[in-house]
Amino acid sequence: MYEAFYGFSEKPFSLLPDPGFLYLGERHQEALSLLEYGLMYRAGIILITGQIGCGKTTLIRHLIQNQDVDMVVGNITNTHHSFGELLKWVMLAFDLEYKGKDRVELYHDLIEYLNKQHRAKKRVTLIIDEAQNMGADTLEELRMLSNINVDKDQVLQIILVGQPELRDLLLKPELMQLTQRISVDYFLEALSPREAFEYIRHRIEVVGGDPDIIDLLAFKSIYEHSNGIPRLINTICDTAFVYGFAEQSEKITKEIVDEVLRDKSKGRILPLAQSEQLQNYAGKGIKHVSLG
Repeated sequence: MYEAFYGFSEKPFSLLPDPGFLYLGERHQEALSLLEYGLMYRAGIILITGQIGCGKTTLIRHLIQNQDVDMVVGNITNTHHSFGELLKWVMLAFDLEYKGKDRVELYHDLIEYLNKQHRAKKRVTLIIDEAQNMGADTLEELRMLSNINVDKDQVLQIILVGQPELRDLLLKPELMQLTQRISVDYFLEALSPREAFEYIRHRIEVVGGDPDIIDLLAFKSIYEHSNGIPRLINTICDTAFVYGFAEQSEKITKEIVDEVLRDKSKGRILPLAQSEQLQNYAGKGIKHVSLG
């Protein structure tokens, strides 16, 4: 819609997780480094948590996209409260047959698969995204899978990715044995003002645009009402470019962003920060967001 007008090769602020747009600020670089460390040294269970929209899934997709040739990855993304039998989902994640088999057969086949990969000197990693949707019983079943070893080698590594509720769930007494097996644990926080500023510029540069197309006061308004959450930043910026295109504005100004924020706040669906104050921001600069 607005891509040609602003000289973009594609939309720079899509809501879909896309590792091609990954911006490695300090927090995301730390999380990625810990993931890579855990995989390199075969940590049993790796835990990555963070607020909704902070970029956890994008980070994981980047990890999968850049995996070593000796790594086999199974990915479970559609967890929910009526998740069902974990073993079947694990088998599906590794493209193994699971239909018509009971638990004993499934477990036997999984062990055979892991042993085969181990003999071929392949590392096997299971990634479970949105793991906060799994119940305590399912997580306990996951602990049993983490017991699978060959000699002294951990043949199945597990990466749990989820929202803050996952951490609360793991603190339950009945999950203490699982929690004690977590070797790497990182909580991914929202972007700082400086990181958010570079994040926006980075995404615009990826699509061939002018990173200065959003002026500084507009950026401050974006940060103030997104609290540095990448997904909210994307929503605000994408809509701002739609509004800018409609007005044939060559730059995205604070006035355009504030119009977006006022319209978004009316429906009270988007969880913007300080949305009740938006009507008072017209024509006012936000002074307390520092890029330092």
